[in-house]
Amino acid sequence: MNDLLADVQEIEGRSFSGLDLQGKELSFKEFYGCVFTRCSFLETTFTSCRFVDCEFRECNLGLCRVKDCSFSNTRFQDSQVIGVDWTEASWPKRGFLRTIDFYSCALNHSTFIGLSLKGIDLTRCIARDVDFTEADLSRANLTHTDLSQSRFVHTDLTEADLTDATNYSIAPKLNVLKKTKFSLPEAVSLLYGLDIILTD
Repeated sequence: MNDLLADVQEIEGRSFSGLDLQGKELSFKEFYGCVFTRCSFLETTFTSCRFVDCEFRECNLGLCRVKDCSFSNTRFQDSQVIGVDWTEASWPKRGFLRTIDFYSCALNHSTFIGLSLKGIDLTRCIARDVDFTEADLSRANLTHTDLSQSRFVHTDLTEADLTDATNYSIAPKLNVLKKTKFSLPEAVSLLYGLDIILTD
C-alpha cells in the first residue's frame, strides 16, 4: 500500500496515478480534493472513509465495498464501477448535498435501492442490471445512458432527463413520472406497461 495512505488519516489536495490497492482494505481515511487517475480499487474494501470534492478518472472500482463511507461532490469519470452496493455507504439524511456523479462509466450490476440521489448526473454510462428500486432520482440526468435490464420500481423520476437514454423498461404505474423527459423512439417502451392496444 502507498506509504502515504498507510500512515496518514487525512489527505488533502493530492493526486494519485497508477495506485494499485486491489483486494486491500482502507479504513478511516479522509480525502479532500484528491484526484485518482488510472488506479485499481478492484475488490478493495473501503470502511468509514470520507471523500469530499474528489475525482476518480479511468479507475477500476469493480466489486469494491463502500461500508459506512460518505461522499460529497465526488465524480467518477471513464471508470469501471461495476457490482458496487451503494446502499452500504453512509448517505445524508436529507438529499440536499451533492454526493456522487458518473460520466462515461460502467455501472453494471450495482445497487442504489432506496437512496436519495436527487440531481445526480449519470450520463453516457453503461448501467445494465442496476437496481434503482425506491430510489429518488428526481432531477437526475440520465441522458445517453444504456439502462438495459435495470429496475425501476417505486422510483421517483420527477423532472429527470432520460433524453437519448436507451433500453430502459419503466412502468408508468409503478413509478413517479412528472415532467420526466424522454425521447423517441425509446419512449414508446413506456406504452407497454399500459392496458392499451397499439395498432399500425
